[in-house]
Amino acid sequence: MNRKILFSLLIVSTLITSSQAQENGYIQQGEFGITAGAAHYFGDLNTRAGLNRPKPALGAFFRKQFGNYIGLRVAAHYAQVGYSDSYSKNEYQKTRNLSFNSNIFELAVLGNFNFFKYIPGDAAHSFTPYVTLGVGVFTYDPYAYLEGTKYFLRPLGTEGQLSGIGKKEYSTMGICIPFGVGIKYSITEKVNLSFEISQRFTNTDYLDDVSTTYVTNPSVAFPAGPSGPSPAYLLQDRSYEILGDNNKLSNTPGRQRGWNKQKDQYVIAEIGISFNIGTYHCPTAN
Repeated sequence: MNRKILFSLLIVSTLITSSQAQENGYIQQGEFGITAGAAHYFGDLNTRAGLNRPKPALGAFFRKQFGNYIGLRVAAHYAQVGYSDSYSKNEYQKTRNLSFNSNIFELAVLGNFNFFKYIPGDAAHSFTPYVTLGVGVFTYDPYAYLEGTKYFLRPLGTEGQLSGIGKKEYSTMGICIPFGVGIKYSITEKVNLSFEISQRFTNTDYLDDVSTTYVTNPSVAFPAGPSGPSPAYLLQDRSYEILGDNNKLSNTPGRQRGWNKQKDQYVIAEIGISFNIGTYHCPTAN
């Protein structure tokens, strides 16, 4: 009888040890991956958080894992953003008639926290939602088209930055705080799929080149050239295309052009595939 009991205990012990070795046998140390999705801008031209003009976004990342719940990620993104007052339902914005596009290059460091225990290749722990938060830097350079010609807006000083009226020229580099949520699924022991939506809170209100007021006396601030009005003059206030030159918005001194009390933002929604970096390890018995 004692031999049967001992034999049964030995079998149970072997099964438990085998199960633990299977769960802990592959240790995920990190992963690298690529992402593709869409980006959208929110700011002075998109005041109602419309999601009607998404543009492409691409990314690459490396994540270092510290156990099954916590990771630290370094991510790089390229994204396009843009918007136009013509998309708005607000009559003032339609009359303002401004537009922009910009290419964004971003580098960020983010922490990740998995809500569930995540073990690649383990069917019982192959899925988790997660939250991510970090800090990054990005570059941007808004531009617009006038009669088919592309003009970068910052060098034009459309709000008088180059006219000596006290407004500083804005930088083409900003700081962002990405905050988002996602889900992650282990296809195999080596491969993962993910979906993430992350909002970028920025420190700039000039992602769209719109922030404060129209220039007083724009014909003086943006003098005409030999061939007529300068591109800066024509792009700083495009309401003339709606109202005519005699009734355009900048004819009223100090007229609001944007709202500088709220910084611009952008969001990236992306699908990713990643490949695990790990080692095999069987824990020793205590």
